[in-house]
Amino acid sequence: MSRIGNKTITIPAGVEVDVKAGNEVTVKGPKGTLTRQFNEVYTIEVAEGEINVKRPNDTKAVKQLHGTTRSLVANMIEGVHEGFKKELELVGIGYRASKSGNTLVLNVGYSHPIEFEVEEGLEVEVPSATSIIVSGIDKQMVGELAANIRATRKPEPYLGKGIKYKNEVIRRKEGKTAAKK
Repeated sequence: MSRIGNKTITIPAGVEVDVKAGNEVTVKGPKGTLTRQFNEVYTIEVAEGEINVKRPNDTKAVKQLHGTTRSLVANMIEGVHEGFKKELELVGIGYRASKSGNTLVLNVGYSHPIEFEVEEGLEVEVPSATSIIVSGIDKQMVGELAANIRATRKPEPYLGKGIKYKNEVIRRKEGKTAAKK
């Protein structure tokens, strides 16, 4: 039994949800529009400001994607209503970020700067040289860009240098001097 799949989704004010034939869901809100195609096995019902995702039977394959389908619809609604945001911090001497046009430029200890082209639908802000904010309406795109930025220089456990998420806790290691005592 999927507990997440059985939960109803409330539609906030100012958000319109349209389900077309073939389970193509279009969500319009104040921040933009998202469209996604879902599996035709599920029934997506929109009634009285609520959405229900129902499955036809209890076979294993259908039960596995029930909660995922419901979560994707809920994330679409949250994205067009409030949006998603990931904050990153650069830790290290000489590590800095800047934005020129539609390109994010990172100087993180390599011999050359690393450049990221910002896709349409995403917004990257650089409030200071050591912080980056990635925001947008599609949760997957925001998370993927933030993960790719972090992957250029992951935080290391000895000095904590690298690019990390704002509230991420890095487990620190002692080093060689601890073993000599």
